[in-house]
Amino acid sequence: MTDPSPLTPRSWDPLQPIRYPDPDIRILDSRFQRIALGHAAIERIATGFRFTEGPVWFGDGRYLLFSDIPNDRILRWDETDGGTSVFRAPSHYANGNTRDRQGRLLTCEHDTQRLTRTEHDGTITVLADRFEGKPLTAPNDVVVKSDDSIWFSDNGAGTRGNYLGHTAPQELPFRVYRLDPRDGRMTVVVDDMERPNGLAFSPDESRLYVADTGHATPRTTRVYDVVADGTKLANGRTFFGGAGWADGIRCDAEGNLWAALSGGEGQDGVGVFAPDGTLIGRILLPERCANLCFGGRKRNRLFMAASQSVYALYVETQGARGG
Repeated sequence: MTDPSPLTPRSWDPLQPIRYPDPDIRILDSRFQRIALGHAAIERIATGFRFTEGPVWFGDGRYLLFSDIPNDRILRWDETDGGTSVFRAPSHYANGNTRDRQGRLLTCEHDTQRLTRTEHDGTITVLADRFEGKPLTAPNDVVVKSDDSIWFSDNGAGTRGNYLGHTAPQELPFRVYRLDPRDGRMTVVVDDMERPNGLAFSPDESRLYVADTGHATPRTTRVYDVVADGTKLANGRTFFGGAGWADGIRCDAEGNLWAALSGGEGQDGVGVFAPDGTLIGRILLPERCANLCFGGRKRNRLFMAASQSVYALYVETQGARGG
């Protein structure tokens, strides 16, 4: 099936029931047919924020954490009662979040230009704030590999102005770094992109996908082969471009890439790409989508951080580990 252009989303009214199948879940290829449930609808689970980002699921507590960057806080949404509360404020204008393989929270902080880890007792450890003696430009998004290495993008989003952090000079290029938490050693793994942003490993960790939110038209998402015993990248090439531009990205267990997309009405939401780069499905939202993650009791619930709201949708696949 082809991707109709433009895609016009339904009139959004969360107080009105939605007749199944939800018309804002668009099947563009037969490979998305069994993933998109015909009897599950997009739900707005929380709203009233300024710019949501960095959703991360805590299955042991059945809650979702997500950043509200301009309001300088991390919020907690509880699956058991649907309530939203403040998890951390101030958050140092936190953006991307994930968990390491020991279940600890990793956070990209714009205002302090650092990557931190929240220990099980609640104390905060600074993992990275400088490279070769110079301050980072403001870590943006983060993923963890099965060898415990931490890969994060540093693209200056928090130091280009005061709304998402504070204005500061750029002393390093925009890059993706690999951090070994055992010895604190950092290496540059991506230095050929204008503004690297969202990151996602394929389920077998043979690929790393990286979204570029620079000014090039169209903005693209690239894919790299993971080489050198899993410590370096090679053979960078375009994975997709022109379907709206991606920010946060995650893979499901089958290797499909789920991309939080912006681009205007008919492109805002989520695009789902098969491993060969084909756009197989769309989830249309009434707001720009910045990031996403999988969670829920069976890891089959997609959470979407979209501008002023957070949305959720049950799907017939599960999120890959490490996101």
